[in-house]
Amino acid sequence: MNNKNIKIIDTEILSDNWYTLNKITFEHLKDEGTKEVLSREAYDRGNGANILLYNNATKSVILTRQFRLPTYINGNESGMLIETCAGLLDKDNPETAIKRETEEETGYKIKDVKKVFEAYMSPGSVTEILYFFVAEYSKDMKVSDGGGHHDEQENIEVLEISFHNALAMIASGEIKDGKTIMLLQYAQLNNLITG
Repeated sequence: MNNKNIKIIDTEILSDNWYTLNKITFEHLKDEGTKEVLSREAYDRGNGANILLYNNATKSVILTRQFRLPTYINGNESGMLIETCAGLLDKDNPETAIKRETEEETGYKIKDVKKVFEAYMSPGSVTEILYFFVAEYSKDMKVSDGGGHHDEQENIEVLEISFHNALAMIASGEIKDGKTIMLLQYAQLNNLITG
């Protein structure tokens, strides 16, 4: 933290139940030289990674479907969301973490992943930076049914969808997850799946 116009005055933990919600009071030196004191809440859940698995031969992608409570309480009637495979880093580097999450969630054991970019997904309130990966998959990489880690109470459905249909699902509103839309559009713009 090296912004000379920002000085953290106080950090108060509001919740440390699932992840950490902090109330941060800081002093901001404005352009005209005056100072103002502001308070903001920031949710710290750690950093994460996500991946689009694609198969050029079959023109398909691997996505997941699972219940997401925040979407349910904000109008998603079923609460189910179609997403790319994703998870928190849990003190691993992004590449190690996404390989672990891919095997846990999808059942595919991948070796070669390519980082394509990183992004803050909700910078107004969440500290998380998300690392975006792509990787080719094939049937011989399937080592289990996937479905998530039992100890983490995950109940994940693995979907193999044609790339064309996945893009159409963005337009129809069946896919509403931001990270998934970003990786599908990345694949389209960079011709990952040809023909």
